[in-house]
Amino acid sequence: MTLQVVHADDALIVLDKPAGLLAVPGRGPDKQDCLSARAQARWPDALVVHRLDMATSGLVVMARGLAHQRTLSRAFETRQVHKRYTAVVAGAMGNHQPDNGWNLIDLPLTVDWPNRPRSVVSHTLGKPSLTRWRLETTQRPAVHAEITTRLELEPVTGRTHQLRVHLQAIGHPILGDALYANTQQQALADRLLLHAHWLQLPHPLDGQLIEFHSPCPF
Repeated sequence: MTLQVVHADDALIVLDKPAGLLAVPGRGPDKQDCLSARAQARWPDALVVHRLDMATSGLVVMARGLAHQRTLSRAFETRQVHKRYTAVVAGAMGNHQPDNGWNLIDLPLTVDWPNRPRSVVSHTLGKPSLTRWRLETTQRPAVHAEITTRLELEPVTGRTHQLRVHLQAIGHPILGDALYANTQQQALADRLLLHAHWLQLPHPLDGQLIEFHSPCPF
């Protein structure tokens, strides 16, 4: 029942979720241990605002009470919240934008109902979905650097599995992805190599922008 607390005040809590932990309870008694339950054991008024996939690690914000949950949810809906992720993807990628500027993946996504929980690109049924990417510049070597690339990702929209599906769609699945990578790409990592490392949002009390960081564990 451990928690990695990045920040806590009377309005919000920012936690660092490990890979393999559910963000919210799932179905069945074996899926009740999750980040939100652990937080609520310490802060009974903690409420969910957004989620990370079970396999993804990194920053998650929760609200203290219903009023702050509404304010933070509205900030997410109006795109006042910005998140950035680190990923290691299969294949060599180069950035042709000047000064390592942002590239855009613009592909509509929808849930793949016959194959849930997967999502797919669909130009007929999909909702608009935008992801920005650029090469990560920390100089940290990539896992299997000769055949992979480290990226920084910024989702503009928030569709289910958006980053994972978008990268698969352009031919560079995230290593360790059990849903969207092939067997060889899955075997290159012992977890999904996707981590939410940066979060910026307006504080629900005064609207001032605050930001948080989480070191990438891979």
